Amino acid sequence: MERTTVIAEAQLQAQKEICRQIKEYWQEKGIVPCAFVDTYGCQQNEADSERIRGMLQDCGYTMTDTEEGADCIVLNTCAIREHAEQRVFGNVGALVHTKRRHEGQKIFLCGCMMGQEHAAKKIKSSYTHVDGVFNPHHLWRFPELLQQVLLTGKRVFAVENEAGNIAEGIPVVRQNKLKAWVSIMYGCNNFCSYCIVPYVRGRERSRRPEEIIKEVRELIAQGYKDITLLGQNVNSYGKDLGLGIDFADLLDTLAQLEGDFWLRFMTSHPKDATKKLFDVMAKHPKIAKQFHLPFQSGNDRVLKEMNRRYTSGQYLELVNYGRSVMPGLILTSDVIVGFPGETDEEFEDTIRLIETVRYDALFTFIYSPRKGTPAAEMPDPATKQDKNRRFDKLVDTQNRISEQIHRSYIGTTVTVLADGREGDVLTSRTEGGRLVRFKGSDDLIGSFVKVRITDCTTWSLVGELAE
Repeated sequence: MERTTVIAEAQLQAQKEICRQIKEYWQEKGIVPCAFVDTYGCQQNEADSERIRGMLQDCGYTMTDTEEGADCIVLNTCAIREHAEQRVFGNVGALVHTKRRHEGQKIFLCGCMMGQEHAAKKIKSSYTHVDGVFNPHHLWRFPELLQQVLLTGKRVFAVENEAGNIAEGIPVVRQNKLKAWVSIMYGCNNFCSYCIVPYVRGRERSRRPEEIIKEVRELIAQGYKDITLLGQNVNSYGKDLGLGIDFADLLDTLAQLEGDFWLRFMTSHPKDATKKLFDVMAKHPKIAKQFHLPFQSGNDRVLKEMNRRYTSGQYLELVNYGRSVMPGLILTSDVIVGFPGETDEEFEDTIRLIETVRYDALFTFIYSPRKGTPAAEMPDPATKQDKNRRFDKLVDTQNRISEQIHRSYIGTTVTVLADGREGDVLTSRTEGGRLVRFKGSDDLIGSFVKVRITDCTTWSLVGELAE
C-alpha cells in the first residue's frame, strides 16, 4: 500500500524562498508579470487552482482573465471524461498563437489529465510550445518548476507517479469572497471500474483535523458564508489517521464554530455514508440540509460491474433515513448512462429510482471510457444512438421532476445567501443550493436574507424580498 508523505516544513520553506527569488527576478527586469489560470473539471481542481494562484502571487504575478499577453499560463486539466480531454488538447493547440505574439509566455499543464502517462507523452511530443507539465502529486513544487523554466528555458516534466502527499501551508488566492472550498482529504481507494481518479490522484489521505479546523475558523473570520468541505469520498475521512475521528465527528466539530455561515460537503460514497452522518446534519442548523449522494445506476447488476459495492435497495434505505431525520433534505446525485453492457431494461431501473427518490437535480453523463480502467476493456454492444436515446429520456425525466419541485416553492419564504448581481436582479442560493433571483440593492450581497418565492423555471427560482 502506498504510504502518504507529509511534505516537510523545510521543503515548503524552500519553495517559498524560490517564490521570493522569482519575484526578485521580475523586479530586476522592471516587469510586473501577469498570469492566467484556467480550470477544468471538479471542485477539487478549483481548490488546487486557488493554491496555484497563491503560489503565483507570491512569485510576484498579478492575475489576468485572458491568455493573451499573459507571462504565465496554467491549465489545470480534468481526466474524468473524453470530452474534457479533447477540450484541453484543442485549447492547448490554440496557445501556439498567443505564445507567438508574446514570446516570453510560459505554458504549464497540470491536474488529473497529466497524471495519465499517455496524455503527458502526447503533450511532450506533439505540443512542444508547452514549457512544463506536472501531475497532482507535484503541485506543491510548482515554484521550483517555474523557476527552472524561467532560468534555463528548458521544458520540465514532473509526472512521476509518487505516493500521495499532503502539503500544508501553501498560499491560497480565492476567487470568491463568500464561498470557499476546503479540501479535507485527497485521493480515493474505491476503484470504481469506470473511474480514473485513484490512478491519477493516488490513495486516500486525510488532513489532520486541527489543520482543517484552523482553516475553516480563518475563513469564518474573513467573512466567508458558504464553506464546502471537499474530498473524493468525504465519508472515508480519518480512516488513515488512526485518531478515532470520522467525517461525522469532524463535521460535528466544525458546525459548533462561532459565526454566521453554512457548511456543506461533497462528495459522498453511498457505501460509506452512515446514519451517524445524517444525525449530525440534522442536529446542526449551520450544516446545509443538502446531500450530494451519487448513485450512478439504479440496476444492481450494473452497480456490481461498476464496483460500487452497494445495491439500489441499500441506497434507497439511506435516502429514506436521511429524509426521516431531515424532511426538507435536498438531494442531488450523479448518474452514468450507457455503462458497458447496460441494456434498455437495466436503464429503466435507473429511471424508476429517479422517480422514486425525486432528486432536486442530477449531474448526468454518458459513459466515457478511460484508458487504464477495467470498464474500458468491457464489451459494449449498445450503439451511440441507444445511449443518446436513454440520455434524453433521463434528462427529460429529471427536468420534469425538478420543475415540479420548484413549483412547490411558490408562495413559500426561504433563507438565501445573496451572492451577486445579474442585470437588474440579485442572484442567491438557498441552503439546498437552489438558485434564486430577486430584485434588491447591492448592499444585500454577502448577507442572508428572506425571500418569498413567486415563480420558477426548471433550473431556478424567482422571488421578492420578504417583509
